[in-house]
Amino acid sequence: MKTEVILTHNIVGLGGESDQVKVAPGYARNYLYPQRLAIPLTQANRRHIEALKRKRAEREAHEFNTMTELAKGVQKLICVLKVKTGDDGKMFGSVTSGMIADEMKHQFDITLDKKKIHLEHPIKALGEYDVELHLHTDVKSTLKVQVQSLTAIAAPAEAPAEDKKPRTEKRGHGKQAEKAEAAPAEKKSAKVEKAEKPAKKEKKSKGE
Repeated sequence: MKTEVILTHNIVGLGGESDQVKVAPGYARNYLYPQRLAIPLTQANRRHIEALKRKRAEREAHEFNTMTELAKGVQKLICVLKVKTGDDGKMFGSVTSGMIADEMKHQFDITLDKKKIHLEHPIKALGEYDVELHLHTDVKSTLKVQVQSLTAIAAPAEAPAEDKKPRTEKRGHGKQAEKAEAAPAEKKSAKVEKAEKPAKKEKKSKGE
């Protein structure tokens, strides 16, 4: 036979402050009463119900405000998880909500119950994901999760590119360069001819 108690604190899966619930006598006697989480449902204890309801309303309002602020904050974060993969990038195992909760604590010192992290299926491939968070009955948010490999993934081999010299000259510029190079050569040959002419005259005068 179960016993009726009035909860004085919020207990996940059982109820909140002021709730009247039925539990096993041993559970009430060995856990709820010693931890001051509940009181026996008696006529004298009923007078505490209104005070417990006010306490519950204050707690729920505080939780709502806290989760609303958290929802705004996590939308700006990127939670990075590094996992082991094969050389082809295929993951060993999968990423679970518990792993995400652990990384949120490690990277940002944010404590999240893994039950608030909603994954329809475990993540089994590298990439970026938008993970839905159920932070409160009336508060939801989205966390960006990046799953990266701890193993260096070999890049695909590229085909050798053909050696092609870039053509930087415009049409006609090549001919102008040839003319510019030929001009100094013509000047040199003209000087050599001038230098040779006096020598021929000297030979002529000696012959006379």
